[in-house]
Formats: sequence, structure tokens, C-alpha cells
Amino acid sequence: MNDRYDAGYGADGGAPYELVGYDEYGRPVYRQATDQQAQQTQQAQQYDAYQQQGYGYDPYQTGGHQQPAYDPYGTGAGAPQQPQAPPYDSYDPYGAQQGTQQDGRSGQDAPYDPYGQTGQTGQQPPVTEQTAHIPQQPGPAGDDQDPDGSAPEYRTEQFAFVEEPDGDSEDVIDWMQFTENRTERREEAKRRARSRIIALAVVFALVVAGGVGYLWYAGKLPGVSDSGTGTGTTTAAGAQKRDVVVVHLHDTTNGGTATALLVDNTTTEQGTTVLLPNSLALTGDDGSTTTLAKSVEDDGSEGTRTALDTVLGTDIEGTWRLDTPFLLTLVDLVGNIEVDTDTDVPDPDAKKKGEASLVKKGKGQTLSGKMAVAYATHRGSGEDQNAQLERFGQVMHGVLRKMTSDPDAATVTVQTLGQILEPPLTDKDLGAFLARLSERAKGGDHKSALLPVQEDGTLTAEASDGVVKDVLGGTAKSPDKNAAVSVSVRNATGTKDNTEKARVVLLNGGFTFRDAGAAGAAEASSEVVYADAADKENATEVAKTLGLPADSVSKGRTSANARVSVVLGQDYEPGS
Repeated sequence: MNDRYDAGYGADGGAPYELVGYDEYGRPVYRQATDQQAQQTQQAQQYDAYQQQGYGYDPYQTGGHQQPAYDPYGTGAGAPQQPQAPPYDSYDPYGAQQGTQQDGRSGQDAPYDPYGQTGQTGQQPPVTEQTAHIPQQPGPAGDDQDPDGSAPEYRTEQFAFVEEPDGDSEDVIDWMQFTENRTERREEAKRRARSRIIALAVVFALVVAGGVGYLWYAGKLPGVSDSGTGTGTTTAAGAQKRDVVVVHLHDTTNGGTATALLVDNTTTEQGTTVLLPNSLALTGDDGSTTTLAKSVEDDGSEGTRTALDTVLGTDIEGTWRLDTPFLLTLVDLVGNIEVDTDTDVPDPDAKKKGEASLVKKGKGQTLSGKMAVAYATHRGSGEDQNAQLERFGQVMHGVLRKMTSDPDAATVTVQTLGQILEPPLTDKDLGAFLARLSERAKGGDHKSALLPVQEDGTLTAEASDGVVKDVLGGTAKSPDKNAAVSVSVRNATGTKDNTEKARVVLLNGGFTFRDAGAAGAAEASSEVVYADAADKENATEVAKTLGLPADSVSKGRTSANARVSVVLGQDYEPGS
């Protein structure tokens, strides 16, 4: 075999090659040997057992025996087992001479095992020599064929780099798709943002228009409100929603009653306790005149509620009868109250006069249930009933401030009182109502107002409009077309009996009478006034009923609790 890297190669003075290992593809790797190594290599070649035994690789051999297959790892697979003379291995990385030659030659090294398995005894498989390129070293000229003369066989892994996909192109495509998608998302986000802005602008315009429309309807727009027209209409007040409950305080020890209207204006979110004097004149179903105090005692809750609705134009939802023992329990349940008291109140249980007062005069006085009852029912010597009524209003305000604002908890408080409410008022309705007023009181949106009445208990337009119109006007009933027209009469004739005579005439004519009291001075001419144009015909009919001239009818300001107002002058002749 002609080995281009054996000792024969390089006769021109080059040193022979020696085997140093295998590359990553399993091919032998050689290097030029030194002089001493070259001599040892030549000696090893002289004892080449493969050539001496005729096992050299001959691609043209046609003998009758099979040549051994090439085994680059020296495992001997596929080769016949023949006595072998292990070649001389000059390279022993561990410097150990292990094993002896089977043919008797001593002093020879074991064959070189590139995997460090030297010194093994037994038969060694023949190794077919082949030419291989030295990595990063130029090979001899004509090194383009295998030892058998055929073209070298290359394995796929030698050209693995050809099959490796180029990820850069895919990365570029992915980046372009990502950029395109992000651009589309940005454009879509811009379109949605523009749509939202347009929608918000439309909603804002609708809200503004609705708010202006409401203010116009309620008469609250500057320059358009009905309050400046001087017509006395209640359009602005009529647009408001109010819940009203009447409460009667019964003094079970000393007798007497005190009445107030609890008003919750849900439109303006204001709460008011309207104090009604016992001298307030009411008209019964039979047309007779009575006072509030007498109505409570004689007509009961339902009759009094109806009479109050008639005279005040309200829509009272229910009656709360609060006897003094229940008031005492209520104050104790809410945990005492604080009141700015205006007088000292003696202890009603004191056995001797001159003992310490139960309630002291002063600001921020803490009152228990007993003290609150004593203060709410106290009426000093020479005081009118309004003084006691205002103390009752202070106690109610203090109770509302200490009461819970939770409807369910307030309902439990009402139920704990153990009182029986008069229909249609229920425990749940009263609890929810008091809870709303409590919230108003805690927020500073609750006040007390005394309804002003004249000495005879009647209401005047000037004195009552501030309470009846502004506080209670929102609950005024819309008059039915078939309902009787309410007429308020003010006597300016100088004759007291003319009021009663006019009342009888109007009741017989199918009208509802409202007593507006007597004027301070007599007036010469009578007047019949209507505020709404729809009541012009009614006013004309009232004038005919009273025997007043047609030119006495005019449009103007009426009493808050009547659709037609009449001022009887000296020209009025009863029975005419």
C-alpha cells in the first residue's frame, strides 16, 4: 500500500507523519514526526502484521477470501480473527510498556489506542490505513481521492451549515408584520378615541340642554323665574317634590297638643319642620270654622289632616301621633340630644318649689328623655303657645340629628318605641322618612319655620306665602276640573260679621271658603283677583255670587292656598 504520509513520503527531505488522533468526523489526524519518532515509525512499519499476513487493502484483489472491513475505532468488527502482531507504538502518553508480543519479540510497546485503552492483551483487529487531511494544514498534492482510488465520501454532517435555515429572513417578515399590526392598532385606537370624543360631546350637549330645560321648567333660570312676575303663581314650587308627615305631640300629663309638619324636599334636598300654631283656623267638611287644637281633639287625625290639606294646599302622607312617653323613649334610644335651651325648666316631679331646675338655660345642653319632654312641653307664665311650639321644634331637630340615617336601623328604632301608627303610615315608611330627614339635619340642611297666623287664626298672603308657597307649595294638589274652587276672603269692610256672611254665600255657591282674616283698615272698593288665566271665569262667577261688579275682577297675585282671592270693601252688601 502506498501511504502518502508514511516514511516513504517526503523523500525529498521531509519527515514522515505520525498518527495523533481523530477529528470530529472520525478521520485520522497526522503530524510530522521528529527524527527519533520517524526512526521508530520505520521500525514499526517493518513489522506491519497486516502487510506480512496479506491483509493489506487491495481494491483490485480478486482472491478467494474476503478482505476485512474498515473499522476506524479498532473494534475488530467484521474482520476474521487471526493472530496479530501488534504494531509498535512509539507514543505512550503514560510512559508504560504494557504487554508483550505474541511472536516472542520483547521490548516492543503495545499498540496505540487513541482512547487511552493501551496494554490490552489478545487479538487486535486490523486497521486499514487511509489518507486524511490534517485540519488547517494543506495536504499533499493530488489528495482528492481515497486510497482505493475512488472519490472521497463526504457525510451529511460535513455540510450541515447548508441545511441550516436562515432565521434572519423570517425575523424580518415577523418584524414587518408586527409593525403593520401595531400601526393598524394605533389607527383603530385613534378612530375609537375620536368616536368617544364625539359621543361625549353629544352626551354633554344633551345634559346641558336637559339641565337648562329643567331650570326653565322649574322657573330657576335668571330672568325667567316666576318669582319676579308678581303674579303669585307657584310654577317653580310646583315642580318640586316634597314628602310631608304631620306629627302631633300629646302631653299626657298636663294635657294639650303641639303640631308640626315634617317636610322633606327631595328636589332641593332640604328638610323643614313647619310649626303650626294651635290657633290656626281650619274649615271642616260642613263648612264650619274651627281651630287646629280643637280639630285634633274633636276630629281626630284623619279629619285634621284633611283640614290642613285644605287650608294649606298640602298633600300630607300620614299622621304620627307622638305621646310624651314615646318622645321620652325616643330620646333615650338615640342617646340623648343637644339643644340650645332658652329658659330654665323646673323638675315636674319636684315636691317643693325652689329646687334645682331639671333643664338649665344655655347653649349645647344635653337632654335626656325626661328632660327633653319637660323642655318640649314647657310654657312659662305669660307666654303664648308659640314659645312652647318653638321648644318642641328644637327637640325634634335634636332628635333628627342624633337619629340614624340608615332606613333599616331607623325602622327598628320606630318599632322599638312600641307605638301603634295610624294608617296609612307604617313603621317602614316612618323609619325611612326619618332617616332621610336625619341625613339633612346632620348635613346642616334642616331648619324649623313657624307658620305665621293672625290673631283670629287666619292666613294672609303677605304673612303665609313665605312658608305656604316656598316650603309647602310643592305639594299643593293639582286642582281637579270638577273640584270646588277655593276662595280666600279678606274682610276690609270694617264689619266683622261680613266674613261669616260671605262664607255662607260662597259655600252655597259651591266654592271652598278660605278665611284670610280682617284688614287693618277699611277699603272702599272690593277686589276679586285670579292668578291663572284658566281661573278668570271662576273669578267672574265668584264676583256674581258675592254681588260684586264685574269690573272688580282682575288678574294679579292670589293667596297661596286659594285659586281666587277676594277683598271685601265697603261697597260689599251682604244678601244682595
